[in-house]
This record gives sequence, C-alpha cells and structure tokens, in this order.
Amino acid sequence: MALLPLLNFPDPRLRTIAKPVEQVNDEIRQLAADMLETMYAIPGNTGLSATLVNRHIQLIVMDFSKTKDQPQVFINPKVTPLSTQTQVNEECCFCVPEIYGKVARSSRVKIEALNLEGKKIEIEADGLLAVCIQHEMDHLNGKLFVDYLSPLKRQRAREKVEKLVRQRQKEKVTVKR
Repeated sequence: MALLPLLNFPDPRLRTIAKPVEQVNDEIRQLAADMLETMYAIPGNTGLSATLVNRHIQLIVMDFSKTKDQPQVFINPKVTPLSTQTQVNEECCFCVPEIYGKVARSSRVKIEALNLEGKKIEIEADGLLAVCIQHEMDHLNGKLFVDYLSPLKRQRAREKVEKLVRQRQKEKVTVKR
C-alpha cells in the first residue's frame, strides 16, 4: 500500500467529473487500499474520493468506526435522498485546509454501489454518514463544499488556502537546504 498525493483547492483538477469504473479488478482494489491508507493518515478524516487523489473515477472509501477497522468502499455510487428534510452541518475538507462552512444536505440518503468484489450493495444512511456520503459524492461530480458558500466567503477561502499552500511550499524549500 502507499500514501497518495492529494490535490488542494483551487486546483482545477478538483472540478473534473469522475467516470464510472468499467471493471472491478486488482488495479481498482489496490487503488482502494491505497486510498484507505491515505485516508487513515489524515487525522480525523472519515472519507476520501478518488478525485482527491487525482484519479477521476467513481470510487469512494470511508470508515466511520472509532477503531478505524471497518472500511467501506463504494464503486460507481448513486445517491438518492430519502427525506425532504435537510440538516445543516459545519463542513471542512483537507483539500480546503483550515476552512469551515455551513452546508445544508439531505438528512437521510440511500447509496447504491458496487463493492470490491463487484457485487451490488445498498445502504441507507442518516446523520454524519449521510453528510459524508453526500460530501464525497460532490467530489466525484467536481463540486466542493465551498461551492455552497457565498461568493465572498468562497473568495476568502481561496485566498486563505493559496496563502497557506505558499507558506507550506516555502517551509519545504527552507527545510531542504
């Protein structure tokens, strides 16, 4: 397994719409394993879409267990809202570091997908799992949680992230000397 490099906002590749996985094979299983390892390496993270690791296929990994030993993999996921009620949560994403914003999402959803064996699975979710599923699905559709913010807040987020990325790059150069 390997840790995969991650994309950061405002990288235009984050806007790429993911294509369906044509075949669940060893390459896809390896990518899912690498994505899980990458996800577990990010403190507090519970989900990761392939878009965030610059692979533009319909693949999501998640683990909501406290012990981080119950991974879920969703290939070619389709999400259906099961409620007209929404819940507002403060969301963040490691691809938009240090930015938080309130986002309204369906309070209950159904996700249909393939698992790593290529078998169809179906899960009904509510609460934070429903939020996470919708958040990661947005990534597969080229959308970020900052897109739900006002234009002014989105611009401030962009400027803050660009500044943070420049600082991190400067620190890396200083450390390498």
